[in-house]
Amino acid sequence: MINIGIIGGSGYTAGELLRLLANHPQANIDFVYSTTNAGSPVASVHQDLYGDLELNFTNTVNPDVDVVFLCLGHGKSIAFLEANAFLENTRIIDLGNDFRLEKDTVFNGKNFVYGLPELNKNQIKQAQYIANPGCFATAIQLGLLPLAANGLLNNAVHINATTGSTGAGVQPSATSHHPWRIGNMSHYKAFEHQHMGEIIQSLGQLQNGFNQEVLFIPNRGDFTRGIFATLYTKVSKSFDEVTAMYKDYYSNQPFVRVTTDSIHLKLAVQTNKCFISLEQKGDYLLITSVIDNLVKGASGQAIQNMNLMFGLDETTGLQLKATGF
Repeated sequence: MINIGIIGGSGYTAGELLRLLANHPQANIDFVYSTTNAGSPVASVHQDLYGDLELNFTNTVNPDVDVVFLCLGHGKSIAFLEANAFLENTRIIDLGNDFRLEKDTVFNGKNFVYGLPELNKNQIKQAQYIANPGCFATAIQLGLLPLAANGLLNNAVHINATTGSTGAGVQPSATSHHPWRIGNMSHYKAFEHQHMGEIIQSLGQLQNGFNQEVLFIPNRGDFTRGIFATLYTKVSKSFDEVTAMYKDYYSNQPFVRVTTDSIHLKLAVQTNKCFISLEQKGDYLLITSVIDNLVKGASGQAIQNMNLMFGLDETTGLQLKATGF
């Protein structure tokens, strides 16, 4: 069994981790750390775990666990690791953005690997420290990696992507609470979203010299879960050639589905899958990519990385079916 500690246990990301780990055949949840809920039952916050997880929050850590998931706000993982030491053999998976960029991957002798399995699977298998990708970044990268791998990103890439309200975190804000979000839609951080750096970094990893514009408009949607992304760019290959490239690139990736049929968000919600649909009009390739922002975009992908790190089949505990209605 893998003994697990979760840091920042009261948020949506931690709640999703607990939901998935409670049914993972190799997982033992050792502790769930939360300074605001210490001593309270975990199920008092994550009520979907009533009867499934008899565990209280704690404000102390066990340094001898096999793996720690950091579910803290962006920029807070470094401070936590500076204040709390774990044993040398403890693996760490950070779900924040502290270690995703190449300039930030080394911290106190710890070398973090960017944890997108469809890009870095072999490195993840050997890693001790993982920087889990962002949710928008996951959906967008999975839509573009096959083009980069074949040197076909030679024109500007235009992206419009909409996320559910859970992407804004558990604490309500002016643009995430229900009365504002319901029946409403808006964009934010146009062209400068914080996930841009990791997207461009990964594309450059596959396509040497990549320097094209990536124009990203993120939107807030009137739903709770999921990301629906549409991307388009000019390509120099035929549609059949491009489709074959996508299917070949993802042929050994169990969570990515490539199709030329139209797709919708509910195919992916509550699963660790990414669905990619391809269409072509003239020289333009339209790519639609859908994921669940809390599963493939966060907690499910983190467990996928854990599975790879511990030599398990990467699908262990993640064979989840979407709810179509």
